[in-house]
Amino acid sequence: MMVFRALFKRKLNWVALPLIFVFLFMAAFAPAIVPHDPEEVNLELKLESPSSRHFLGTDHLGRDIFSRLIWGARTSLGSVFLIINLVMLLSMVVGCAAGQIGGVVDSVLMRVCEVFLTFPTFILAMFLIGVLGMGMTNVVIAIVLTHWAWYARIIRSLVLSMKNREYILAARVSGTGGLTLFLRHLAPPVLAQLVILATLDIGHMMLHVSGLSFLGMGVQPPTPEWGVMINDARQFIWSRPELIMYPGAMIFLAVLAFNIPGDTLRDSLDPVIRSEEV
Repeated sequence: MMVFRALFKRKLNWVALPLIFVFLFMAAFAPAIVPHDPEEVNLELKLESPSSRHFLGTDHLGRDIFSRLIWGARTSLGSVFLIINLVMLLSMVVGCAAGQIGGVVDSVLMRVCEVFLTFPTFILAMFLIGVLGMGMTNVVIAIVLTHWAWYARIIRSLVLSMKNREYILAARVSGTGGLTLFLRHLAPPVLAQLVILATLDIGHMMLHVSGLSFLGMGVQPPTPEWGVMINDARQFIWSRPELIMYPGAMIFLAVLAFNIPGDTLRDSLDPVIRSEEV
């Protein structure tokens, strides 16, 4: 409850949260609200100015920009939430195993984490995509592999700080088995903290997805995605700069909208985050 009070106490969140709702609505209902097929090519309509039929005009292939922006929210946010869930699953397994089992298992898993934490995430993601090949599936795998280690260390610290608390010791003395003890008393609070921590990285991962797509390593044309749209519009930067500005503004607003409440949550979770160094 303290986290939610902090979230709604900050005035900027009253702007960010409606923006998040708009982006989620666009992503969820894109097929129903796009006025045109976002992949439909019509060279007779290429580079049209905004009109009643095409609210933001068309691109160099005659595709409706407004429809592509809306569908881009579905592609970008859908991939980010898939990445977040996979990161949470992998880090939950590794972090809980390291903290609960301890000993050699803990040492080995933490050394593996340190290897992944050594390299900048974006550079490591580019290397992994170079090994795995281009495409959205490999982008998801690469970003998951570059982000799970930090979460795993946080979860390990949470488990270590909780497993010796009095109510955990009392449950252990009463004969509660290890798996039951973990699922009933350790997993729920750890998972709750993990979900909150994951919100801090939504904007960061969105930049990763769009950046890799801009470089041609992620979503492949003609699939609408904001990074792909920026890459397509590079050749028209002087004649039609708005073609870059539209998807750029969407990325900016989406990252900003998720980062503002993320900063609030980070401030309220400073003791938890600092405990990762323990």
